[in-house]
Amino acid sequence: MSSLAQGTTKAAAIMDVIGHLPYRMAFAGGWIDQPFVSQLNPMPPGSMVVVAIHPTVRFMDRCGMGTSTRRVAARLWPDGLPDGDPAELVKALYAEENKGQAEPSGSQDMIGLLYPGVNRLDYDHSHEGGIFPVHIESTRDPAVGRWLEQVIWMVPIAQRPDGYNPLGVKHLDPAWIERLGRSGKRCYDAIVAMDAPALGASMNECMLCWEALLPDIVYHHTVKVDLMGLWRYYGSRYPGAMYSGCGGGYMYVVSEEPVPGGFQVQVRLG
Repeated sequence: MSSLAQGTTKAAAIMDVIGHLPYRMAFAGGWIDQPFVSQLNPMPPGSMVVVAIHPTVRFMDRCGMGTSTRRVAARLWPDGLPDGDPAELVKALYAEENKGQAEPSGSQDMIGLLYPGVNRLDYDHSHEGGIFPVHIESTRDPAVGRWLEQVIWMVPIAQRPDGYNPLGVKHLDPAWIERLGRSGKRCYDAIVAMDAPALGASMNECMLCWEALLPDIVYHHTVKVDLMGLWRYYGSRYPGAMYSGCGGGYMYVVSEEPVPGGFQVQVRLG
């Protein structure tokens, strides 16, 4: 059997175990999808980027990979993602996941699972209270997808610990919120242009915004890993880096060369 055939067999086998629903990566601009953030943006819309990926590996829970949303989607649609208007499906999945939740998850989780390709989500609080984006800019260009697969490395760091809450301290400075939303736009532009240095710079900028706006993302007392120390290591030695979610998760590292301990994923384009 050829190596390609072996790889295909292994991929099919892992999906039989972890399910066929996609996962998603969330890049620069994350948290602009939360209304309590977007309502203070002096220059709306603010943007963030999500990328649909194939289920070629089981991602750890509590790591910012949309696993809780994926479980809700599997319960809601046991036969797989349904056909239909993706915007309406996003709203149905959002409603199902956030029933009775005091701190609802952002809609980027649902959009990342349901929209293939690379997507820039533009949030303006004046549109539907900032819950859903006012606009989604997408690319399914195969060249862009293959390039992104080659320059993004995922390094496992740590799951969010029990008792962790990223919202204990909020320094919601409008100037930093504007920078956060702008980092998402720059991230998308860099991906479309296949510009690794610009992509890395947008991720580094997003990390600075997170540290300034919601410091418990990286400094919460339950987190025993030096998250910012690790980020500074990767962010300074490669074009850029950022965490997959609050409290750690995976480190996304932008690099055209292999990153020790890192692995790569497959972008879902259709």
